[in-house]
Amino acid sequence: MKRAAASYLYTLKDSAEPIVNGFVEYDDDGTVIRTGACGNPSAEEVFYDGGAIVPGFVNAHCHVELSHLQGKFRKGTGMAGFIDQINELRDSSSREDKIKCLSYWMDRLWRQGVSAMADISNCDDSFAVKAASPMYTRTFLEVFGTEPEDCRQVIDSVLKLKAEADSFGIDAAPTPHACYTMSPELLAVASAEALKAGYLSYHSQESREEEDMIMYGTGAMYENRRRYGMSTPPVTGQPSLMYFIGRLQEVHASPFDEHLLLVHNVCLSDEAAEVAKTVFNKVWWAICPLSNRFIHDTEPPVRLMRRHGLKLTVGTDSLSSNDTLDMVAELHCLQTSFPDIPLGEMLGWACRNGAEFLSRNDVLGTIEEGKKPGIVLVDKLDGDGKLTAGSTSVRLV
Repeated sequence: MKRAAASYLYTLKDSAEPIVNGFVEYDDDGTVIRTGACGNPSAEEVFYDGGAIVPGFVNAHCHVELSHLQGKFRKGTGMAGFIDQINELRDSSSREDKIKCLSYWMDRLWRQGVSAMADISNCDDSFAVKAASPMYTRTFLEVFGTEPEDCRQVIDSVLKLKAEADSFGIDAAPTPHACYTMSPELLAVASAEALKAGYLSYHSQESREEEDMIMYGTGAMYENRRRYGMSTPPVTGQPSLMYFIGRLQEVHASPFDEHLLLVHNVCLSDEAAEVAKTVFNKVWWAICPLSNRFIHDTEPPVRLMRRHGLKLTVGTDSLSSNDTLDMVAELHCLQTSFPDIPLGEMLGWACRNGAEFLSRNDVLGTIEEGKKPGIVLVDKLDGDGKLTAGSTSVRLV
């Protein structure tokens, strides 16, 4: 048996409140035996003063295969400018260098305490690395295609990629990317493949440009597509999330019991949130605040999301739209923008809720007897137990 203690222990089991001067005991393989409050912190063999022990994180949205793009992108270009850079730079490194970079970051994420990840893939670069990693990953094979006549070819291609992922023994299935990169036909067919697997991840309402394109047929993204002779989605006069729901309802009638993850949600409105709550029985909402700042200097409407009681998760996005893949940095960014939100609540988003989306909450997400969530230290908290700019995380087990 091993034991570690810290100024704060966030079990996240029944409450977002920490156990002050709390301890956790665990077996050699990381299985939690019990938790509690220290009778005498100074008598503890391992006590992290000014730190917090938390469960392993769940990175709810990442593109680890884009790790070779770190430092190559201009910031503040908006979504249309960002997409232009992706098209220009995605293949700017050799396959060998791509795999070297993503391997480094997979290992670093694990050492920083990420126990599971919902990752996006457009190719097979990451499959062998994921299969060898102690981190649990569910891989979403992202589908693109703006021209209706290409729908069958695109789906056949992604199903071949799924067969390759299956050969590595990793959980993977197709998923639609976003409304602005897909024809209505492809959006419905790709969604059907995702729903068949029981898990769907979707970039939703990520930018004002996306909303202007769907609602009004205007804006930088719309003009970008027209300039390159690409088809554009229908103009609906409604939020893009409602357009997506309409495509899903072509697959089967609502409500939806599959696990759905809506990613970014920067332009989420009260209207769209209310509609989503009526049609999705199992929906989680991923926020990636540092990526949103990187691309278009904005942030997710966290207060609106909390007001609607939405289940939030936290992701890092990719190193094409972020300077690092660091869950604590994401939480510190949120704390800076929303200082009234308790750290324990945000940790619930970054640990428990992500585990629930991935159906791994029987093992991960909380520190409680019988689970193996990973035991993680978050250090350099301030006198009030809040994160500081210097806070980092390290895996203890």
